[in-house]
Amino acid sequence: MTHFVFIIALLFPSWLWAQSGVVLDGDLSLSVTIEDAGHIPVTQEMMLITIRGVYRRHIMLEKLQQPTLEGFNWAQLGPDSWREERINGKKVKIFERRMAVFPKRAGALTIGAFTHRLTLTDEENKWFEHPVTSAPVTVRVDAAPETPHWWFPVKSLKISDEWSNAPDQLGPNAGVLRVIRIEALGAMPDMIPLMPELHSPSGMIFAHPEKRLVELSPEGPVTYAFWRWTIRPTNGVSGIVEPFTLHYFDTQTRETNEVTIAAQRVAYQSSVSGPSPDPERDNVAAKAKLLGWRAGLLAGVVFLVSFWFGIATRTRTGQPALQRFAPLDPVTYHVIYAALRRNSAAARRAAASLLARDDRNVKLSKIIGRLDAEIFGTARNTSDLWAFTRSVLKNRTNPPGAFHEKSADLVRTPRPRI
Repeated sequence: MTHFVFIIALLFPSWLWAQSGVVLDGDLSLSVTIEDAGHIPVTQEMMLITIRGVYRRHIMLEKLQQPTLEGFNWAQLGPDSWREERINGKKVKIFERRMAVFPKRAGALTIGAFTHRLTLTDEENKWFEHPVTSAPVTVRVDAAPETPHWWFPVKSLKISDEWSNAPDQLGPNAGVLRVIRIEALGAMPDMIPLMPELHSPSGMIFAHPEKRLVELSPEGPVTYAFWRWTIRPTNGVSGIVEPFTLHYFDTQTRETNEVTIAAQRVAYQSSVSGPSPDPERDNVAAKAKLLGWRAGLLAGVVFLVSFWFGIATRTRTGQPALQRFAPLDPVTYHVIYAALRRNSAAARRAAASLLARDDRNVKLSKIIGRLDAEIFGTARNTSDLWAFTRSVLKNRTNPPGAFHEKSADLVRTPRPRI
């Protein structure tokens, strides 16, 4: 057995030292390295550091104690890593922890010492604790440049503007959700600018609570911010959402940049090619629209009504009777035509022409007076032009002797504009 141990000692002397209770200077080492970015960092700019341990002993337990890191905000970029490497032909254990630190003020800042508490074994396979401490590291930090905007240093920035559906093709009374997505590498959630306030002179904007998430990567923390608004035009047609600008400092190019989110039109689909939806107006237009056989039927009804009021109620002979027939009487035609057009002013003008032609027609004068009260009165009631037309045609009179002269004068007058 003694010969066997002697042979092992000759072939693997380091193995015997590894189980010794004596720890040599080269067996365990711990260091802190700041990644060289090629420039002096400024306040709130991300700095990457690596805590690295090189161990030539068997390690049973371990625990890394971190300093307070006064003057820094920090984030650990993932779990600790352990692996084996060969240095000078010998296998060693490598421990690494990646961290991102963000200086909170300018000046000379010190990253304190890290202590790695290791549990080792001795020759009798007994455990004992041995601490390994790194040396402090001092770094110089410059003040951030003066800016009237939010100070936002990032290594890279991506911004997207997304809509839940086409903002200029909204359905009736519908709204649209706008989402601004920000992806910032090298920034913590509290470094993202505040959610801006959108403005629209003719749009209603409802702001939702913003969301901020962070993911850790070996290159640094990646923060995601989501700004959301629901937007709807308030004038029934369309609205313009005004643009806004986001400023940031690129830590790689060392330049201050800005990103402008362009203005966007938010509109109902019908307003793209025509006026805004108006149910009351569309209902009236639908009722007044006459097509095909409906137009012929209405013409027949008008013909019969005119025949009844123009001839059936009175006995007329010759040319006066023919002119008294409503379709051939130019003045009564104007009254009927104005009623078809729903033009109160034109209907009153035509009725006034009848009154001028029919001397001393008290009933017709009262009918016109009632129409004036409906149109110009304080109540402003909607006039019933068909009832007015029936009353005018029913109560018109014309002395036989005076019919031809006044009727002929009225026939020669220009057709009133309706």
